[in-house]
Amino acid sequence: MFLKKEIFVVSLLAGLFLLLNSYIVLFKYDWFLPFNLIPLVIFCLVGIFYFTEWVIFLMVFVTPLSIGLRELGITQGIDLSLPAEPLMILFSGIYLINEFIKGITPKQIFKHPITIVILLQLLWMLITTFTSQDVVISLKFLVARLWFVISGFFLMTYIFKDVSKIKTFIWMYLSALAIVCIITIIKHAEFNFHHKIADWIVSPFYNDHTAYGAALSMFIPPTFVLLFIEKSLIKRSVLFLLFALLITALVLSFARAAWMGVFVALMVLVTLFFKIKFRTLIITIVSLVIIIFSFSEQLLILMGKNKTDSEGNLYDNIVSSFNIKNDASNLERINRWNCAYRMFLDKPIFGFGPGTYQFYYAPYQLSKEKTIISTNFGSVGSSHSEYLGPLSEQGLLGMLLVFVLLLSVFSLGYNLCYSLKNKNHKLLAYGLFLGLVTYFIHGFFNFFLDTDKLSLPFWAFIAALVSLHINNNNENQSL
Repeated sequence: MFLKKEIFVVSLLAGLFLLLNSYIVLFKYDWFLPFNLIPLVIFCLVGIFYFTEWVIFLMVFVTPLSIGLRELGITQGIDLSLPAEPLMILFSGIYLINEFIKGITPKQIFKHPITIVILLQLLWMLITTFTSQDVVISLKFLVARLWFVISGFFLMTYIFKDVSKIKTFIWMYLSALAIVCIITIIKHAEFNFHHKIADWIVSPFYNDHTAYGAALSMFIPPTFVLLFIEKSLIKRSVLFLLFALLITALVLSFARAAWMGVFVALMVLVTLFFKIKFRTLIITIVSLVIIIFSFSEQLLILMGKNKTDSEGNLYDNIVSSFNIKNDASNLERINRWNCAYRMFLDKPIFGFGPGTYQFYYAPYQLSKEKTIISTNFGSVGSSHSEYLGPLSEQGLLGMLLVFVLLLSVFSLGYNLCYSLKNKNHKLLAYGLFLGLVTYFIHGFFNFFLDTDKLSLPFWAFIAALVSLHINNNNENQSL
């Protein structure tokens, strides 16, 4: 009887909607689109409240496939990526409401060292927003960072209380990224995979090939480890094909920073196999940095002799990574880095304000450092660095907090890879940690944490490592 009553109510509402819709089509055509969005809105609300977890994973799936408003020709206002960012904003709001009312996040999350570093970053970003050269721009940047961090880190730590959901996250993002890869490779094939086409062929999904390459490199390690975790032959076969697809797409992306990220991740993997302690690794890296600085003049002379340009074949692209003589891409990065450093010297404590670099770096360019791709107006582009960007925008403390986050993630990554007893959890830790390594290396050459496509996996991978750590501690305490 109850079921019949529900069917009657739904049928009645559907009939009323059809009658109103017919009236609007005949007499009020301008109302047609907004009125017909009502069922979609109702469907989304029902999904959010009754199938929350799967709508969250839908958000993960649509992120690689989302398209920015600028790509759609809408240049006014905030450049949101549709439909991913509206979903991130929505779920950030839902999370905050639930957190304030119910306190859904375990206290262990808030007490975790990495969470503390993230909160300190957000706090300092808020402070430097008030001291910004353009408060409106900085406020927009801060708000965007908030919905990225809340939806990518805090919301995911809630979801990852069930550690098996980490695999679901990887599968959802990876499946959509594979679609982007296939579309991009097919489009690229029409131009015989020419390297000059790689930069824009990724549109409309990614704004350039470097962001695309960064996403590919991040998901190569977790895809590989899933081959050893999944038991189903079908899933393993699919993962093998996806792994081969990612490798192929990465090569064809001609994203040298992404290639370097994968190479360094392999080096880190070697240290993990030999069980080298993180403390020993830090001492070794610091020693190498001191040696490099000691012979910096000789190295610059040697690199200055490298005239191999990135316009050549695959080998030339690799060798050109160290060309500071005539490679326009490398020279422009150096130009942007130098501008960031000069901006820091002018405002060393608070910086120019979050998100303001591109609007203020122009006067800091030197004519001798400009390249053929420099802009006299200095109105486009970033600092090309996840480290120097915060240095110029948030002062010395801003950059130091980024390095503290890096060191914290590396420390946690090594800790988990050595201490986890559960084989599958350990493999997941390997994949997630090495995926983050690729991005931290990539961050020396590009800045993408202001985009949904890389912010979501970056913060979610960190959330997954934190969840594995807490889960492991809880298991040890229960023994």
